[in-house]
Amino acid sequence: MKHLSDFLMAVLAGIAISIGGTVFLSLDDKVLGATFFAVGLFMVCTLGLNLFTGKVCYLPAQEKKGPYLVFLGIVWLGNLVGTELTALAVQATRIGPALQAKAQGLADTKAGDSLLSLFLLGIFCNILIFVAVESYKSNQTPIGKYLGLFFGVTVFILAGFEHCVADMFYFAIANAWSPRSLLCLVFITLGNSVGGMLLPLCFRFRDKTQAS
Repeated sequence: MKHLSDFLMAVLAGIAISIGGTVFLSLDDKVLGATFFAVGLFMVCTLGLNLFTGKVCYLPAQEKKGPYLVFLGIVWLGNLVGTELTALAVQATRIGPALQAKAQGLADTKAGDSLLSLFLLGIFCNILIFVAVESYKSNQTPIGKYLGLFFGVTVFILAGFEHCVADMFYFAIANAWSPRSLLCLVFITLGNSVGGMLLPLCFRFRDKTQAS
């Protein structure tokens, strides 16, 4: 039952990020779109949902890596289902055609990029996601919590970094699934994983060296 609950919370997280992606696609002003995209991570953090890019950051802290890797796999699949469901729902509305056309451009850019580029852009993205999530968890003041979310999300979008769950939504709403897009998504996910664990691993190394 726990796996089912984890999966459900991951589906909801995929929906939350997709709502952010819908807002981003709906606005012509990129800065404004990036700003309101942050509603997705806001929903994830405040509601306690399972988002792969956030959860992968805490793999280094787990004593038992195996069960947590299974958890991450469930979360990734749940996020994928959530983004696909949202894309199908949006496509059935009056705003669907316009958003599909805009998402097609994004999907073409991602699918046409090199795998190394996508991997590196994924690393940079999840460094910022770790900062955003950790700021939300550790800051004692509300303004500190929400500024962390805002800057982490806004900067990664404006910089053109790659977020695997957001990209799931863009590929889904653009109807751009193909072996190439799936391969791109794998490399983005790997980059997100490396980027999310980079700072935690550095901090653990620092703490061990200071303690010795």
